[in-house]
Amino acid sequence: FEPGVIGFRLMKILPAHLGNAGFESLTRYLKDDAGKLKLFQLSEKISGLFDQYIIFRPDMIFLWEEGREVKEEPHAWQAELWRELTCGNEKYHRAYLQRALIKKIRRLTSGPDDLYGRVSVFGISSLPRFHMQVIEELSRIIEVNMFLLNPCREYWTDTLTDKGAGRIKAKYARKLSGEEDLHLERGNRLLASMGELGRTFIDYVISAEHELIEEFEEEECRDLLTCIQSDILNLKDRNITDKPGFPVSETPDSSLQFHSCHSPMRETEALYDNLLAMFEDDPKLLPNDIIVMAPDIGLYAPFVHAVFDSQENGEPRIPFSVSDRSVRKESGVIEGFLSILDLKGSRFGVSKVISLMEYPGIKERFGLSEGDVGKIRNWVKDVRIRWGRDEDEKTTLGLPGINENTWKAGIERLLLGYAMPTEDSKMFSGILPFDGIEGADAQVLGKFLEFLERIFISAESLEGLRTINEWYSVLAGILDALFISDDETQRHVQFIRTVLCGMLNDSAMSGYDGKLGIEIFKYRITKELEHESSASGFMSGGVTFCSMLPMRSIPFKVICLLGMNNDAFPGNPGSYGFDLIANNLRPGDRSKKNDDKYIFLEALISAGKTFYVSYVGQSIQDNTPLPPSVLVSELLDYVREGFGFGPEQMITRHKLQAFSPAYFKDSGKLSSYSAENMLAAQSLSESRYKSGDRAPFLADGIIGPSDEWKRIEIETLCGFFANPAKYLLTKRLGIYLEEKDTVLSDREDFDLNGLDRYLVNQDLVSDIKDGKPAGDYCLSAYKAEGRLPHGKAGEIMLNESGIDAGIFVKKLDEYTKDGKPGFYNVDMTINGFSLTGRLTNIYESGMLSFRYAAMKGKDLLRAWIYHLVLCSLDSDISTLNTLLVCTDKSAKFNPVEKSVDELAALLDLYREGLSRPLRFFPDLSHEFAEQTHILGKGKNDAVRIVEKKWHGSYYARGVSKDPYYDLCFRNTSMDDIFNDSFIKNSESVFLPLFNHLSES
Repeated sequence: FEPGVIGFRLMKILPAHLGNAGFESLTRYLKDDAGKLKLFQLSEKISGLFDQYIIFRPDMIFLWEEGREVKEEPHAWQAELWRELTCGNEKYHRAYLQRALIKKIRRLTSGPDDLYGRVSVFGISSLPRFHMQVIEELSRIIEVNMFLLNPCREYWTDTLTDKGAGRIKAKYARKLSGEEDLHLERGNRLLASMGELGRTFIDYVISAEHELIEEFEEEECRDLLTCIQSDILNLKDRNITDKPGFPVSETPDSSLQFHSCHSPMRETEALYDNLLAMFEDDPKLLPNDIIVMAPDIGLYAPFVHAVFDSQENGEPRIPFSVSDRSVRKESGVIEGFLSILDLKGSRFGVSKVISLMEYPGIKERFGLSEGDVGKIRNWVKDVRIRWGRDEDEKTTLGLPGINENTWKAGIERLLLGYAMPTEDSKMFSGILPFDGIEGADAQVLGKFLEFLERIFISAESLEGLRTINEWYSVLAGILDALFISDDETQRHVQFIRTVLCGMLNDSAMSGYDGKLGIEIFKYRITKELEHESSASGFMSGGVTFCSMLPMRSIPFKVICLLGMNNDAFPGNPGSYGFDLIANNLRPGDRSKKNDDKYIFLEALISAGKTFYVSYVGQSIQDNTPLPPSVLVSELLDYVREGFGFGPEQMITRHKLQAFSPAYFKDSGKLSSYSAENMLAAQSLSESRYKSGDRAPFLADGIIGPSDEWKRIEIETLCGFFANPAKYLLTKRLGIYLEEKDTVLSDREDFDLNGLDRYLVNQDLVSDIKDGKPAGDYCLSAYKAEGRLPHGKAGEIMLNESGIDAGIFVKKLDEYTKDGKPGFYNVDMTINGFSLTGRLTNIYESGMLSFRYAAMKGKDLLRAWIYHLVLCSLDSDISTLNTLLVCTDKSAKFNPVEKSVDELAALLDLYREGLSRPLRFFPDLSHEFAEQTHILGKGKNDAVRIVEKKWHGSYYARGVSKDPYYDLCFRNTSMDDIFNDSFIKNSESVFLPLFNHLSES
């Protein structure tokens, strides 16, 4: 009669009843249940209810067995199922065994010789009457001692909450003349509200025959906490007129603390600082005197480790341990196994498959390191794998059998890239080799292919229906094939095996041999491992972090509760429509809400020195107040009405960031022990002008570059002038503001975005220029790379782009018809800098530079820098001209007599830009110089024009939106950005350029 066994027996019984009278609702629910998942879930719910009925409704069970159930839904079908379940086994369920045991005990006059002489019951908050009846009968023949925590020394089982008293008043309002005639006992309102669970249980215990020994100890009322505990102990409801029994100041003492934060992370950070404050105030307080509880410790465990394990450089560290974490949340092995089960019916999206390789136990099984996984991720991204094993799999889904972007296409490219050279980008049997695998990469590739093979085989084995015995063999085989069993993973792998064995044993005991889908195993494993928790770490010598469970708060000097949010505590999981217990409640029935209330009450009365409550009380989006748990609100109301301290005095409202300057001021309730946060707060305060504005980034610059920066390549110099702010931040400070595109996309391209289209067009021009036909080779090669939309859409796009690219190439041919291009290696010293690189595309008519796009300022700059280098060479080059060709226009640079001086001026700007943000923006500087020296406008008018482009508009993105410009100049006024330095730099770069430029 274990729930798991009953569940499988119900799966065997239920289908035969579908369609019968009384089973209409079940018949409708189980319609379209091919994999039998709904049947399994329903059977599990019913078996769980039957298990509860045995404990809380044994009388109903016996009525069912006698055929005397209520003849209406939902009793009728449950009674019928129960009778069929117990047919021939009526004497083996716990309700019958309990009744038989009680009858046997009543026949005895003394305890049997083989029975213990004494039974002690310890550490419980409540017991169902089912068990209490056995204990009560057992006490007739042997000594039974029950040790109970009673929050109140007075008789309090008839106390009422305000809500309960209101119901009674409304019921008898017309029959009695006054309230006093009802003799309503309110007692302490905290005890009445939170003590429902204990009140019912203690009332039953008191009503039984027993010898009562009371051991209550009352401490002196010395602060808020002890006074509240005394009120509960003595059944006193405090009012503001009552004397507290201790000197009361204008501010509340620290024995009772409430902390409102923006997130669980901030709750944990605030807790850490407050614990340090407690240790400082009380040198005798030890870490093992403190317990921290939360409704779901698994939610807080990552933040606890992040905060309490992050101390460096001698900062104080608080020893701690975390208990009660669910096995699933603390184990990547289990998540990895469940993700493998998700592969059934999947399209093998690249993100899902690669993420499997990153789970612990899997990559080690194939001998892969973190670096290997990163390398594989880059390979997969570069060969543009999206989803699908091959074209045949797409066909089975009713889609065109296109091989591009499949695993097969990507793997073939990787293998061929290792097998043959890729210099000429030649295709082999319709496959374009991937350039990027060589040497030791072959071993990594081989391990990756083995991983893929086993993943695909495992996914195939998850299809169809099998018996539980067959599924056990399949899933055990997947564990062996994909997970390594070492010291770190063995425990969690064994958990999975234990669950599988449990299902196997349950099905064997029930005699169920039907065929099921894999979804049932995934559901059962997920549920079992979600509720399976580890008790290791409880009271292990440091601060204990654990879940809120009964009797966990005894005895600790400091009790802290995290996550006391309005929507998290107390819990209310709800019930099913056919739950006969929930539909007709009786005293002593289980209630998650009442359980949580009593746990809170136990924690409150058990704290020896400090009771600390924390919750998310401010929105992280807009700082709007969020209400705490109703239990916290009741406690705050009690403090306000009994001691006169309102919520604004009791609640410490924390800032959004731990480095807020408010934590490091002498006044106020906020404080911090973090030296790192103090430095950040100090920096934040010092970075403001007297006017209150923040200082610009790198306002004072940084130390000048070392000699290694004086050896520079030509292309690097071009990159600097393309965005000096970006170069400074990335190269000198290592600050990268762009988000790296590390997410693998599972979707193939139906159209090309701007950047992808631009890259395809650039490669198209280069291929056509090298003599490769756009219609045949380029189409095949680009499709093999997976760069084009599938089918006709990709062909049409490439044909249209090929026509325009061909026209552009013909335009280039006009300048390159006088022979093959030459090159020249460069290594020169200018103004203390060593400039190196290579000049290419040198023809008899000059040097050619081109870009298949509209001409921008950075294009002119790049061509100008290369042109200056060309003119500075001591060579036999006959024509010192440079031609820049773009889609909209062309530009020609004439020979420069003082080219070395111009390069020296650019290198001086480069030197300055390595120490501070340079007032130079290629497009805006080009615009300014063009407005003033080509179009003849005044400098003020030109500045206003570039300011508009700096800010941008609804139709055009402003230059200031560049993340590097934004960081360097966000706190700088327009007058300081476009100042004399901007004008000087723009003119020093572009005036010589304009003087040697002719456009066509």
